Order: sequence, then C-alpha cells, then structure tokens
Amino acid sequence: MPPSPPIDLVTAHRWFSADFFNRTWGYLDKADRTCEDDQAMLSLAHASLAHWLQREDATPQNLSVGHWLLSRVYAVLELGEPAHRYGVLSLRNAEGEPAFYRAYAHEAIARAARVGGNEEPFREHLEKAKALLPEISDPEERALLEPDLAGLES
Repeated sequence: MPPSPPIDLVTAHRWFSADFFNRTWGYLDKADRTCEDDQAMLSLAHASLAHWLQREDATPQNLSVGHWLLSRVYAVLELGEPAHRYGVLSLRNAEGEPAFYRAYAHEAIARAARVGGNEEPFREHLEKAKALLPEISDPEERALLEPDLAGLES
C-alpha cells in the first residue's frame, strides 16, 4: 500500500483545477505568445482537466468545460485533430446540460473543423451552436458565446 500523501488531495485538486484553468486563459489572452508560452498553455490546460478528473465533485458540466478548454487551446495552436477530439468529448459531457454548455461544445467542434479546413462540419456545428442561443436566457452567458460564434464567421 502506498504511503499517504503529505497534503490534503481534495483541497489540492480543487485548487489546481481552477488555478490551472485561469492561468491557461492568461496565455490565451496574451497577444505575443512565444513557443514556450504555447507549451505552458497546453500543459496547464491538460493539468487543469487532470485535476478535475480526480475530483469526486466533478460534474459533467465541469468536464465539458475542461474538455472545451483543451479544444480551444489546440485550435489556437492550429492543431485540428486534437481540437476536434476534445470538442467531441466536451459535447459528450454536455449532453443533458444547459444549452450554454451544449452550444459551447458545438462551438469547439466548429472551431476545430475550421482549423482543419473541414467546411461541412464547421457549418453544421456552428449552426447547431447558434440554434441553441434562444435557449440561453442568462445575458452574461450570451455575452460570452455570441462574440465567439460571430468570430468564427468572420
């Protein structure tokens, strides 16, 4: 039997899952990312999801967001195949969740398809994401999603 860890893992997983998520966004928002920044961003996104996967309180919604973040990072890095893979996992976890999470999962798949030059799935998933907008009543959620969808069309 392995020895007990010297820290409270529940607290550690809770802290790292959120901290690494937020730090990933710092890199996504950085205008002049270097290759080293890109690697750090990717590592942080994977680490965030890894800590979510260790949390007993992780919901499908949390996992959908974690997979969406990885899809976004891979899309920003112009790596279409892993962006698509994590977008699909985001959608799988978003099934049965509110429209905001389902729409963002479709946004991730559309973005991955765009990176990969796959016009038909790009249009299909962009339209599915847009079709969910009327179901999103929270103005803050709409304010996040609408510009991302509009940005995909430009």
